[in-house]
Amino acid sequence: YAAWHELGVQIEGAVEGGPSYHAQLLLSVWIYGFMTGVRSSRRLEIACREQLPFIWLCGQQTPDHNTLWRFYKQHRQGMRKLLKRTVQTAVVAGFIDLALQAVDGSKVGGNAAKDRTFDRRALERLLQRTDAAIDELEAQNRTAGEAPLPRLPAQLERAQALRERVQAALEKVKQEEAGATVNLTDEDAVLVKGRHGFVAGYNAQAVASPLAQETGLGGMLITAADVTQDREDHNQLLPMLQAASDNSGQPAKITLADAGYHSGPNLSSCREQNREVLMPEAQAKALTNPYHKDAFVYDAQSDSYRCPRDEVLHFVREKSDRNGRVMRQY
Repeated sequence: YAAWHELGVQIEGAVEGGPSYHAQLLLSVWIYGFMTGVRSSRRLEIACREQLPFIWLCGQQTPDHNTLWRFYKQHRQGMRKLLKRTVQTAVVAGFIDLALQAVDGSKVGGNAAKDRTFDRRALERLLQRTDAAIDELEAQNRTAGEAPLPRLPAQLERAQALRERVQAALEKVKQEEAGATVNLTDEDAVLVKGRHGFVAGYNAQAVASPLAQETGLGGMLITAADVTQDREDHNQLLPMLQAASDNSGQPAKITLADAGYHSGPNLSSCREQNREVLMPEAQAKALTNPYHKDAFVYDAQSDSYRCPRDEVLHFVREKSDRNGRVMRQY
């Protein structure tokens, strides 16, 4: 009972009304649904009637989508603790080999199109077009002295709703730093670069350790996971390592990471925390270029650079990029 109460689940059920579905049944349906990609309450309802694994989990009971959704809505935050409990159970049982762990990130698309992502100027232009469309629709629906319409036409109502969304998005972008964007469909989604180009989505992070050889199972177990709006992986290394240590109760001896996590601050922090991390040099390929930036020698007295062919590059001007960062051009 203590474990259920920690998740915020009232295992006894309500006193009033008819018999309720057991919390273990509803929780099992959601967990197996997440594992198999069935993540909507309506699809889970159908699965509980038609798919053998779900029928077995439910003991041939058939909870409807309203029951499933109410359970998830009420306990979605408490269910986050299940990962930590699972990892701790596996550690105590000796299922995980914490001699090694790997961290990696993946850009995942949100339920939003990237062409719905706008910066400040694009939002201002969209707002102007929306205002013009509303004016035109209002002119078309003027009654010329007749009794007013009992309700707004659907097209005008949609246009006014769009204007409210655009205006709210524009105010949000104005308050943020230069170069900020917002997606009108999913305001939490950001433009991230995946394998197939840019998508409106998120940066998903995971840490995994191999299962112990004694289990004879092979494979790996995720010890920490998170979804962020950070477009790069650099800032996620230390938080993910700390989350994996918190979940398992002890740090792994060696961490493997790709070049996306390579940075001076990360290397310094790992050294200070006595974390042994193996990752490739992010600039390994670029450093082979004879005209890499590191091959240019800076002279502070003359504010100039000397190139590998002994030519001098003099300061020309300052300019700003799209993100508002000031750069010095030579």
